[in-house]
Amino acid sequence: MIFAGWGIGEYSMDIGLVMHPTGYFVDIAEVAKEAELLGFESIWVPEHTAIPIHAETKWHGSPEGNIPKEFSYIADPFIALSRASAVTEKIKLGTAVCLVTQRHPLILAKEIATLDMYSNGRCIVGIGAGWLKEEMEIMGGDFSHRWTQAKENISVMKEVWTKSESEFHGYYHDIPPVYSFPKPVQKPYPPIFLGGRTLKILSRVVQWGDGWLPIPSSPDEIEKGYQVLEQMCTEIGRDVSSIKITVDHIPLERTLIKQYENAGASRAIVNFYSNPDDEPKNQLERIADLIL
Repeated sequence: MIFAGWGIGEYSMDIGLVMHPTGYFVDIAEVAKEAELLGFESIWVPEHTAIPIHAETKWHGSPEGNIPKEFSYIADPFIALSRASAVTEKIKLGTAVCLVTQRHPLILAKEIATLDMYSNGRCIVGIGAGWLKEEMEIMGGDFSHRWTQAKENISVMKEVWTKSESEFHGYYHDIPPVYSFPKPVQKPYPPIFLGGRTLKILSRVVQWGDGWLPIPSSPDEIEKGYQVLEQMCTEIGRDVSSIKITVDHIPLERTLIKQYENAGASRAIVNFYSNPDDEPKNQLERIADLIL
């Protein structure tokens, strides 16, 4: 079956897929190509560079708080998305999320611009400041001030993306005048979505982001967040419609997706967990059937 896309019928929001690309998982190129044929609007991948064997940080996803070893198998997000880009033409390519505090902004700016160039403007930059303290510190991140560092890193990248000759002088980075190409196809740069659920995240989105990317507990949380965004935008004279809400890791329930749309979300990202005993094509078709 091939769907022409979304925007008709039960709901009009965009629907994307999130997957963990690994060496033992189904090839992201295969998933992206089939997802595009079925009408999915976007494909998203997370990021972890190295999982510390010994860590005091607890993971909220398990009762014991143990950090899954599987996180260490996640491939580099931009190389994975570049592979997906090579076999597709329309599907958007997003990170959910890129850990910007664990990368040098000049290198990250070039990677994102390169992906945007080769994909002809299909990159979406979902960012996070990180939650795994030990991983961040290995990579040189400032955990106690991670969102301050994230903002500065994004500021460096915006400078590089928008100017032929760029420089930056801040707390974490002191960059003399440099050339850095290519520039992104999207102008002024690919949209930047901030991951997180706190009130501080919403303030940051309004001040320097293009969208909000939470893993919500319910549609009510999105509705309340949208109301806060609307109020904050009014206070600084920003049009709230310039901020898009993407809800991440949503169960395969069309009624729930509709509720998120009514709450103010413009995109839902549903989980794709491959069953090794079944073809990815069949699994993706079942997902499309469930949520159309």
